[in-house]
Amino acid sequence: MPRAELTVTVPEGIWIGDVSRRFAADTFRVLTAFADAETGVGLLELDDGADSDAIRDAMTAHETIQDVTTLYDGEEDVLLQFETADPVLLLPLRESGVPLEFPFEIRDGAATWTLRAPSERLGALRDQFSAFGIDFTLERIHDEQYERDAPLTERQRDVLATAVAVGYYETPRDATLTDVADELGIAKSTCSETLHRAEATVIAEFAERADLLED
Repeated sequence: MPRAELTVTVPEGIWIGDVSRRFAADTFRVLTAFADAETGVGLLELDDGADSDAIRDAMTAHETIQDVTTLYDGEEDVLLQFETADPVLLLPLRESGVPLEFPFEIRDGAATWTLRAPSERLGALRDQFSAFGIDFTLERIHDEQYERDAPLTERQRDVLATAVAVGYYETPRDATLTDVADELGIAKSTCSETLHRAEATVIAEFAERADLLED
């Protein structure tokens, strides 16, 4: 199953984006969170170096926050429970059926997410991000089981997995070779060559395992 690593830009007006940008030097660690269509609830951990009182006050003052409760205030960290009336950051996950790995971190308005889901679910998540106006960057995508089994280089795996994620192999295609190259930030010619080598390796491996090759 593909494992994707994303950097998600939290939109303006969402409390955790606004507050984390205000306290840009601090790391906001979300231990767990869930949401329905109207409300989101979660646990937020702040490290000792953070000004937890000021952050808590900023959260409480934000128009989308309904409640903030301090669950633990220790020497090394602070644990807050929050409830928001605008859980838009989690809604693309909910609508696409993609589970999010916890904990995840947010720093200066950017969330770092790790996801494991079938490629069609990741494609649905991409569409939901677009529908909600949320920008993201695909940092890396790979198939952990395939990495153990297939003789591809790490670069070939990344290019092939990205092509799958953006819809290059859909019928009809949702993405072009240029789209794949742009997603990876590489030249189209480099993308084409790497993808061709990866495809050739995968096909040869499949043919051998399926006993399609004549002696």
